[in-house]
Amino acid sequence: MIGEVGELVCTQPIPSMPLYFWNDKDNARYLASYFEMYPAGHGRMPGGGDGPASMGGVWRHGDWLRIGNAQGQGEGCVIFGRSDATINRYGLRMGTSELYSAVEALPEVMDSMVVDLEYLGKESYMPLFVVLRPGTTLDDALKAKLNNAIKVALSPRFIPNDIFQVAEIPRTLSGKKQELPIKKLMLGQPLEKVVNKDAMANPGCLDWYVDLAKWHLAKA
Repeated sequence: MIGEVGELVCTQPIPSMPLYFWNDKDNARYLASYFEMYPAGHGRMPGGGDGPASMGGVWRHGDWLRIGNAQGQGEGCVIFGRSDATINRYGLRMGTSELYSAVEALPEVMDSMVVDLEYLGKESYMPLFVVLRPGTTLDDALKAKLNNAIKVALSPRFIPNDIFQVAEIPRTLSGKKQELPIKKLMLGQPLEKVVNKDAMANPGCLDWYVDLAKWHLAKA
């Protein structure tokens, strides 16, 4: 709707869209990256030909967008950043990088990652994962210190539901934190569908996250 923040989507093909990914059998990764959230039935990409754009569904670009101002007036668009790297807590949006800056400023923390699991009809669940310096334990005092750092730097609304100490944060070969694959995993999607291990720097760390996802889904 005009004046509101929402997902940037394309309902018709545009010239800059990639046609496929290299070595992507049956266009599996391509479709998962751009068409999975709004599959066939939500609309149609009338691209013609044999490419993925002709298979139906709506292209999700992965950015938050607002057309016009907050009052629904004015011209132009505002892009708020990646929707898969944004936390939406109780109506407030914040980039995950801002939370990392607050958490990783603490001397005890070497690395961190957060995912925000959004559900229809109920509150989201946001776990924070931290890699601590050797000899440091995630006790109640450190959890309180982490929560306070987030509260002071950002807002009490961005305090996580749970904090977990982990051995590693999953990263791509280029060093990017794999927030979206872990988010999808914890929402119930199978590991082989959400991540390409060959593109990871540390695929061995995934077993821990798989076990966490099973635990979370069992109690949800």
